[in-house]
Amino acid sequence: MKYILGLFVFIFSLSLMADGRVLSDNAPEDKPVSSTGKAEMDAFFKAQEPYNKQALKSFPQAKKRFLAGLPSGENFFLTTRLHDNLGGVEQVFILVTKISSGVVYGIIYNDIHTVSGYRNGQKYRFPESDILDWLITKPDGSEEGNFVGKFLDTYYAQ
Repeated sequence: MKYILGLFVFIFSLSLMADGRVLSDNAPEDKPVSSTGKAEMDAFFKAQEPYNKQALKSFPQAKKRFLAGLPSGENFFLTTRLHDNLGGVEQVFILVTKISSGVVYGIIYNDIHTVSGYRNGQKYRFPESDILDWLITKPDGSEEGNFVGKFLDTYYAQ
C-alpha cells in the first residue's frame, strides 16, 4: 500500500477571508513544510508532542476568553489535522466561529496542498479532542499561543 502523507504548517501572512476578517500586515509569513515519508511524518508528530501538551494545558483559559468574546480585531484559531481517504494528512489552522458541546466549528484557514476533499474557506467542524494547538492573533500582528508553530520555526530552521 502506498502512503500519501503530507504536512503543511503555516504561520499567517496577510489574508482576507470571506467573512471579512483580516490578519495584520505584521503577522509572520507563511512557512509551508511538506513531507512525503511516513517515518519523517512520524518523527515530526513525535517531536511536536510536548508542544501539543503545552497548548492543551493552556487551552481551557484561551477557550474561556473566546467564549466571553475577544476584543475587536482579535481572532481565535485552533490547529488540527485533516485526513483523506488516500491516507493523506495535513495540519491546518481553523478560524473558530463557535465551540459548543465539545465540538469546534470554524473555517479552514489554509490553502490545502496534500489532502483531497478540503479547501481554504470551507466550513469545518471537529471534536475538541482533535485540537493540537491554539492561537489568538492581534491587530498589531502579535499572537498568543501557537506553541507548535513557534517550535516549528526552530525545528525546520536546523
